[in-house]
Amino acid sequence: MTPGSLLVDKKHGIMKKGVVFVFATCLLMATWTTGCSDKKPVAADSTAVDSTLFADTAVADTMDQLIAEQQMPKAADELFDDFIFNFAANRKLQMNRIKFPLKIVDGEEVEYVKKGQWEMEHFFMEQGYYTLIFDNMKQMDVVKDTSINNVVIEKVYLTEKKVKKYMFNRINGRWMLTSIQTNAMIHNTNASFLAFYQRFATDQDFQLESLNNPVMFTGPDPDDDFSTMSGEIAPETWPAFAPELPSDFIYNIMYGQKYTEGNQKIFVMRGIANGMEMELTFKRIDGDWKLTALSE
Repeated sequence: MTPGSLLVDKKHGIMKKGVVFVFATCLLMATWTTGCSDKKPVAADSTAVDSTLFADTAVADTMDQLIAEQQMPKAADELFDDFIFNFAANRKLQMNRIKFPLKIVDGEEVEYVKKGQWEMEHFFMEQGYYTLIFDNMKQMDVVKDTSINNVVIEKVYLTEKKVKKYMFNRINGRWMLTSIQTNAMIHNTNASFLAFYQRFATDQDFQLESLNNPVMFTGPDPDDDFSTMSGEIAPETWPAFAPELPSDFIYNIMYGQKYTEGNQKIFVMRGIANGMEMELTFKRIDGDWKLTALSE
């Protein structure tokens, strides 16, 4: 079952399987837009490329060559999301926006990677969606903040229990990758939640134990494209409708938000090009994390 596949049947008062959450990349072969996040439309004369093409190295190389011929609009440096989608798709741009030799720290080991040693990093473009973690709804507004000058993309290796951080800084108005740091997941501010999430995503019995009763649901009305509807998911009905969640690794983008251990985390799965989104709200109740709400 795919993310976002829960729908409420208001006629029968039950939850049922519905629209598949389809993800697509927004790599453009002809004309760049200023970004592909925040539900922005893709230019009419551009072509979206299916992310599965990255499985073929030759195709990916050809794509990179075509994309490298395009210029990123200067406005894309204003909003980090606009920049990163260009950075992840355009090899030429990526090479020009890395501070070489790039400092890479892995635990106590430090090395400096030269330009000729760097391998293209597509980040989440290969999977067509990305994930975010917030403490609260207000924190989510930082994504649209054009005044931030420091952003960290975390790649969380859940099974290996480590976090790789890509550090980006805006220097003279231009976003640059300035260093990469890898540390044990236990040192991450979200360590408690990440450990819980990894088990929640892989252990069905534990997932059931970690549901609040009920889980509140908000999603599109299958009978009206312009309306939403709400309902409740009881623990006994959850197995039939539980969304698939990434369990090997996830990404998280820190737009300057300051995390606390806190008692709430909002886990967001966001499609790159289609404006689709799913939010799972977790709250710590009596010391244990519980899923309290799911929203599409």
